[in-house]
Amino acid sequence: MSHVWYVSYGSNMSADRFACYIEGGLPPGGSRENPGARDRRLPARTIPVDLPGTVYFAGESPQWGGGVAFYDHAAPGGAAARGYLVTAEQFADIAAQEMYRAPRDRDPLAELVLAPLDGGRHQVGPGRYETLLEVGRHEDLPLLTFTAPHGLDHVEHTRPTEAYLATVRDGLRQSRGWDDERIASYLETIVPAQLSPG
Repeated sequence: MSHVWYVSYGSNMSADRFACYIEGGLPPGGSRENPGARDRRLPARTIPVDLPGTVYFAGESPQWGGGVAFYDHAAPGGAAARGYLVTAEQFADIAAQEMYRAPRDRDPLAELVLAPLDGGRHQVGPGRYETLLEVGRHEDLPLLTFTAPHGLDHVEHTRPTEAYLATVRDGLRQSRGWDDERIASYLETIVPAQLSPG
């Protein structure tokens, strides 16, 4: 069974939220049940990941309301992320659920992620999380994430809800051991003051 590192930079940094994509269920503060992955074994390992680029918020989340996190690897700055060691099949199932689809047998994405991406990028479809990025390697396995096809400067930014940000904070505490001050300082760099919850 082949593995990859799924790299999260948003709410999935929280282990409780991420577990809903594997085991199924309603994430804390969310409004939609996730069906879960076909393979319901939680990852044995996670690692902190430092990404080039930045995280930004756009669109509206059916799960949380408000803006949702996207990643622009070409933008200046740095982004905090968390890597989960998952099977290629689990990665495909996570991606499907991010697009509000049910996991399916013989998902071609499970095969795609096991081969090097041409130029480190592959657009699976036009959806908001259908642009696949290889952001590095760890222990000779690819570090993979997905984001929107557009970058930071090509979309209107929207405000994330407090429930969403609370989940991101939880993930930053778990994965990086940051205190509240460090977390607040980081979020100020990715959530402009005019978009911060009132």
